[in-house]
Amino acid sequence: MPTSPPDHILALNAGSTNIKFALFHLDQERAPVFEGCVDGIGGGNGCFRVAAANPEHSFARRFGIPERYNAAQVLTDWLVEHVAPGALAAIGHRVVHGGPGYWVPQLLDAAIRQDLHKLTPFDPQHLPLELLMIDTLAQKFPAAPQVACFDTAFHHAMPRLARMVAIPRRYEAIGVRRYGFHGLSCAFLVDELERLAGRPAAHGRVILAHLGGGASITAVLDGKSVDTSMGMTPAGGLPMSSRSGDLDPGLAWYLERTEQLSPKQFNHMVNHDSGLLGISETSGDMQVLLAAEKDDVRAAEAVALFCYQARKTVCAMAGALAGIDTLVFSGGVGEHAAQVRARICDGLGFLGIVLDPARNANDAAVISPDDSAVSVRVIHTDEQRMIARQVGQLLQARQAGGAVLP
Repeated sequence: MPTSPPDHILALNAGSTNIKFALFHLDQERAPVFEGCVDGIGGGNGCFRVAAANPEHSFARRFGIPERYNAAQVLTDWLVEHVAPGALAAIGHRVVHGGPGYWVPQLLDAAIRQDLHKLTPFDPQHLPLELLMIDTLAQKFPAAPQVACFDTAFHHAMPRLARMVAIPRRYEAIGVRRYGFHGLSCAFLVDELERLAGRPAAHGRVILAHLGGGASITAVLDGKSVDTSMGMTPAGGLPMSSRSGDLDPGLAWYLERTEQLSPKQFNHMVNHDSGLLGISETSGDMQVLLAAEKDDVRAAEAVALFCYQARKTVCAMAGALAGIDTLVFSGGVGEHAAQVRARICDGLGFLGIVLDPARNANDAAVISPDDSAVSVRVIHTDEQRMIARQVGQLLQARQAGGAVLP
């Protein structure tokens, strides 16, 4: 009896504390067969949840996930049970950092996987879990090609001045430059903006505010990145859930001298103990802080600092674009925290940014008035779908005998 050809793409999005995943048909625009997340890695209150097209297959359960290996194993075991080995045309992975050498999706072979392991110093917070998932799934689904989709790729063609770091030029030779991140989200949002508002809107002066546990703001012109708030690593730019964002470089030297803080300890602090968590001393979760800010000045200051820095960054990106036509909010905070959107936009009237309070409170698709000079939108991002799209394009190019799409 003939077997059906592989007709699904599995998309994996491994972060520092969670792994998101989705199974798509080769026609990536259909609803996923299932999607889910293993969350809370490194804590005692992890959650594994799945939302399936068939509601009977949806579930959520909580348990401790002490380390990355456990999370990868939990997810892989579930996938082996629920995905037929012959069903996968390919497995796509979000790889946060492509370093200086990778800016298009890559079919993973042993040489490229070895190269990616060498890139770990660029992003020790994300790459180890991503590489663990790649290696684990290669063992469990050996017949399925694996593809790396790079989060830095969207920003690869930023103008040279936006990429430069003002330290001795010789360090550029070893990859020291501004890379930018959340590129898969940015690419999806540009596509979605064109679908919703037309090509002129998507190719105008657009600022994308991806605000979640990680947060960055990107200036886009003609559908391409012009500048972005994150730099060489995802720790730069805005203060985030537990990441500091931009800091005076003298701080590392000062804390080493006065507090004997080693480079390793400093790196841990700015990635895991800072941002909203560091300022509030209670939580890096924006919704928790919003609920507590009335009675807790530390929570209030954490929220206020985040909104203040985001507002400044929107202004900086408008400067890079010489104006703004559209502002897009996305990510967990950008999509669901109306108060945060309002506070960021408060005072930006000089740029033409005005909100309709009722629309904003209801998380409407367009939250600016109809006659506003700047369209302000809320768009749900979908990095897993963008991974599936890029994998599908690569597969089509290979089948047609072409090169990897730029």
